[in-house]
Formats: sequence, structure tokens, C-alpha cells
Amino acid sequence: MKHLNRRHFLGAGLLLGASTLLGKPLPDKPIAIPEEYKPPIIAFPEKKPMVTISDRPPLLKSARGRDIYTQAITPNDEFFVRWHLPDIPTHIDLKEFRLEVNGAVTTPLSLSIDDLKTTFDPVEITAVMQCGGNSRKYYAVTGQATHGVQWDHGAMGCAVWKGVRLKDILTRAGLKESAQWIGLNGLEKPAMEETPDFFREMALKEALEEQIIVAYGMNGEDLPYLNGFPIRLVIPGHFADSWVKMLSNIMVMDSYRNSFFMDVAYTVPDNDCECVVSGSDFEYKRKPIASMKVKSVIGYPSEESVIKKGSRIKISGVAFDQGKGIKEVMISLDSGKSWSAAKLGHDLGKYAFRMWSYEWETKTKGNYTIMARAINRIGNIQPMADEIGWNAGGYQYNGVDSVSVKIV
Repeated sequence: MKHLNRRHFLGAGLLLGASTLLGKPLPDKPIAIPEEYKPPIIAFPEKKPMVTISDRPPLLKSARGRDIYTQAITPNDEFFVRWHLPDIPTHIDLKEFRLEVNGAVTTPLSLSIDDLKTTFDPVEITAVMQCGGNSRKYYAVTGQATHGVQWDHGAMGCAVWKGVRLKDILTRAGLKESAQWIGLNGLEKPAMEETPDFFREMALKEALEEQIIVAYGMNGEDLPYLNGFPIRLVIPGHFADSWVKMLSNIMVMDSYRNSFFMDVAYTVPDNDCECVVSGSDFEYKRKPIASMKVKSVIGYPSEESVIKKGSRIKISGVAFDQGKGIKEVMISLDSGKSWSAAKLGHDLGKYAFRMWSYEWETKTKGNYTIMARAINRIGNIQPMADEIGWNAGGYQYNGVDSVSVKIV
């Protein structure tokens, strides 16, 4: 299967058209879309059957729903998938593949995967990867819709990433005195010339931080094809829009270069709340999203669970932030009127999921709203859903998570 996935991925069914995906030709006339459209669940190569929001570009999330967040490490075959552009290589020959490092460097590099694995010190880091639009659908509680795919909590996961420090690669290339920024490109391409390239930038000072790596491994295996094989950038603590997949070029630059994905897409108002206070979203000066915010998600129970009275259940889930570390998670069983401390699980590192659990003996019948609220080590508190500042892109949602259950 590995050989098939790497060499002939299209033949295995990656970039199927919508009509092929459903096994039927497109109708001659448009058909009405039901109010609650349920995306198909499809098994892609190297993945378990996953909810397929889109097949071109691939957007996939675990079919397990919340249950995927009852574990600290997300399995590779259930890890979410989010590409931006539809033209993705379906054949990568590792003998020919090279990571090019050029621009304001003294020694341009052309590195093979073998070079990365054998001529640099390997490093591992456990880190959460979260799409900037993860949980976007929950902005609906504000009464205002947002642009973009209406993700629930499914566009995030945590993995052990293995690779090479970006700092070490840049040091080997040698930085000229004029170097200030780096630009990053991967192998995904737009279908039309008018579509902007997926180009990301990072200040050189940030690029030289120890935790940022060019990863070739994920949870003890090669990167899955759909998660960026053969290499991707990993920026712990930051949203995943800058974690460039199929990384192919690192350009060291003298100055910042304006680009669509840095200056228009994945941006929020450049103010204290990073939100729209009044008027229109794009009346504001913009800034790219970057550091993640403190957040917890309930893994069990799921929404509308029915639980027998007298049962002793373990409410559980995950919490994380931008890398300061989780101090505590608080649980409410009465819609936020009172709170109790959950038990924190093993600490896998400041960028990782922190598991938490809370024992609940269900003594009284009725409807309950369970809430989870995380607090990090510098005092950042996860806000209530109605305290979240709105932005049109629906980015950075981190409202207190809740599920409604019934005790019978």
C-alpha cells in the first residue's frame, strides 16, 4: 500500500470528481440541497473511512466525531486533512525530490530526503496541528454567519513529529546580512493561473526558533501522503495554515512580500480583540493569524447522549494552547453556573494535547449541559461562547465547549 500511495495516488482515488465520488453522473438540472447535508464517508489511501467534505482539494475529518479526542495522540489514519489548492502531485519520486533553499543565502542548497535524514540531527516534538477555521460553525451562536467551510471541532489533531530543525537548514545555507524573512512554497498548485499560489512567509527571527522543524515523520511513520508527504513544515503553537505541506522551496528574503494568503486570506482585524467591533470586517487593518488560543474540547460524552441514571461516567477530552501549557480544566454540569476541577492527564509537552477527565455519578434524571473550560499557565481563560469576538473568516474560535445529554 505504501508503494501504491506514493507512486500512483491518483489511481487509488485521491482527486475524484464529485460525480465519480458518488458513483453517479451529474444531473442535467440542479437539485435542491437538503438543509442538513451529510458528507459521504470514504476510505482514502492510508486513511480509515473519513467524512469527506471535499475531494478536490481534499478536506477530511474523522468519522468518529468527538470520540477522536478521547486520546492524546491522533492516529495517522484518522488525522484530519486540509489542502487549499486542487492540483496536488500524484507521483513523488524520492530519488528526484529536492528541498531547495535559495535567496539571500551564501550557499544555496538542494536537499534530498536522504540528506535531511542522514546529515542533520533528528528531532522530535509532540504538537497540536489545528486549522485556523477549526470550530468555525460555533460562531453561529453570535447570530452572524462566517465565510469558509463550517468545521466543527474535527480540523485538529496531535502527533509526534520527527524531522530537522529549520534553524539547522538555514544555518547550513548561510544567511546574508540582508536576510529578514523566509518564504515557503509546497507542491500544491492552483488549477487556474488567476488563482494565487499558496505562499507563506515567516520573519527570520521566528524561523530560527528551536521548536520549528521540517518534518518527514509522524507518529513513528513516514508522513501520510495526504498530510504532506514527503516533508512539511511544523510550527508548534501556531495555526496550521503556515504548516506548508509537500514543502519544496525555502526562499530567504530581504523584505516581506505581499501575497493573498498572508494579507487577505487567514487574516483578522489588527486590534486587541482581533475581531469586528463595528462596521465591516475588511474595513480594518489586517494581520495574519498566528498563535493558537487556549482551548478545550469534550471528547466524551457526545452531543445528545442518553445515559442511565446511577451510571458513573468519565467525562473526558483534550486541552491545549499556544505553548504556555495547560494549568487546569474546569467542568460544569449546570450550564456554567458552577465549576469543578477536572483531573489532568500526563503532560506530553507544552505544545501537545493535555488529556483531562472528570468522574460524574448521574444521580438525578433530566437534561444537562456539560461544559469544559481550560486555563493556561499564564492565566489565559477560555471564554464563553457569547464572549467570542466575531470575524468574517470565522478564525481562531475557542469558546467554552459544551454538550447536552439526557439522564434517564
